[in-house]
Amino acid sequence: MSRTESALEQVRRAVLAMPMAQTLQLAFRQLAPGRAELEIPVQEAWCFRPGQLQATAIFAAADFAAVAAAGTLLPQGSVNATIDASLKIVAPARGSHLVARGRVVQAARLLTVCAADVFAVHEGTETLCATLLGTARNIDGHARP
Repeated sequence: MSRTESALEQVRRAVLAMPMAQTLQLAFRQLAPGRAELEIPVQEAWCFRPGQLQATAIFAAADFAAVAAAGTLLPQGSVNATIDASLKIVAPARGSHLVARGRVVQAARLLTVCAADVFAVHEGTETLCATLLGTARNIDGHARP
């Protein structure tokens, strides 16, 4: 396994170990340096009306995608955490599942600006339902608290 593959696997494992990711049944579709694509199924428990996701689940998908993308650029052993995010919902989130595509906008030593677009998938057709702009705090895994 190359260093890049190892770093990507570290991000995948860290995200999938989170209870919220498990509750959402989050699954990665793609993970590459500066990019992350994931999906979550539409679950009635997260809907505010039949088949239409509430904002919390949409935000979570976008946040996980954006911050995971940021995490792919961190040095080995480092982690990150969301410190700021703004979600704009542009259409109802209806369908069988959501696909969130995260990307890095600008990476730096302390902060990484990241973004994600979230698509509702219904019968194979994707509809943009939300976009997120966020900031992740990069935390040196070797620093002492």
